[in-house]
Amino acid sequence: MVALLFWTCFLLVAHTYLLYPLLLFAASSAIQLRRDWQYLTRRRDRRRIPSEPLDPPEVTLIIPAFNEERYLPAKLANLREMDYPKDALDIVFVCDGSTDRTGAILRDAEGGNIRVIHLPERGGKANAINLAVASARHGLLVLSDAATLFAPDAVKKLVRHFTDPRVGVMCGALQFQANAESQQTEGVYWRYESMLRLMESRLGVTLNASGAIYAMRRECFVPIPTDTLVEDLVVPLGVRRRGFRVGYDPEATAVDFAPTTVGGEFTRRVRIATGSFRALGEIIAARLDPLTAFAFLSHKLLRWFLPFFLAGMLAASAALAASPLYRALLVFQLLFYAFGLAGFLFRQRLRGVRYVLVPYYLLAIHLAFLVGFVRFLIGSDTAEWRRVQ
Repeated sequence: MVALLFWTCFLLVAHTYLLYPLLLFAASSAIQLRRDWQYLTRRRDRRRIPSEPLDPPEVTLIIPAFNEERYLPAKLANLREMDYPKDALDIVFVCDGSTDRTGAILRDAEGGNIRVIHLPERGGKANAINLAVASARHGLLVLSDAATLFAPDAVKKLVRHFTDPRVGVMCGALQFQANAESQQTEGVYWRYESMLRLMESRLGVTLNASGAIYAMRRECFVPIPTDTLVEDLVVPLGVRRRGFRVGYDPEATAVDFAPTTVGGEFTRRVRIATGSFRALGEIIAARLDPLTAFAFLSHKLLRWFLPFFLAGMLAASAALAASPLYRALLVFQLLFYAFGLAGFLFRQRLRGVRYVLVPYYLLAIHLAFLVGFVRFLIGSDTAEWRRVQ
């Protein structure tokens, strides 16, 4: 039974980080090969990305903000540089009870196509989104964050997909501006994550958006509970439930700012974990199609419980250490944890060494999910959000 526990946990960990990506690569490559063959033989568009409409549709851009005075000047300048007709772009900021100069900056910017909803008290990001959508003037919505800088053509790239009436949500690609430490940690992990999202989009099983850049039909939006922490998962899930498609466009890009340390990323991941476990019942009730359910299991659910699988592997191999095989496997695991601890202790010196901080980062985010699971059980988190510097 102990050996069975070890190999079950081992297979679940291996499936999450190795087998599932390999399956995705094989399936998405086969789809791309078929599209290339159709293009060669019948001149069909192998990429199947619609052209940008000659008459850009009217769009409401929604931006919640809490204490964003550091980032707002760049955001406002970025909005002025958007390659989108000003008279077709309605911009709604929600100042969510900010205590710094965010409200004053937005009051100065208000006018023209920029509107601001000022809230006297913090209600959380989900509440801000609900209020902004209720005041939206147009049928297409684009959601962003106050620190996220869109590529000039990002909105055009997103909305071109809505010529297909089956598309309900279109997710953009987020890139991070990072320092030396986050380039070797979050930067490496995000490149891996972006590859998975691209391959999943080819199979039509895109699971969630990046909350910093995605578009949707207003008719698909259902007000979300104000205690929601992962609206970029819950909103696309609701759209799928209503029979619409969720897609991903790697050409619609934006830049955000990664936490400067793994400690900052740990804080962010704890909140994501708490919100993910909180939304689990709604996800199960969504009755996803088999392929999407398999993607959710492999890409999301198993990661959420990975700390328990890692602990099961360690405990089982320690209990079976009398066997040379399990003793060797135990030593390998201990070396991995020691390597991660060394990354934490000597991260300042190791920043310039490629990939050496990845074990430290992986252990930190899995520990964050364990902490998030405990917070979910005791109900200690709120819907208020703050940017991790």
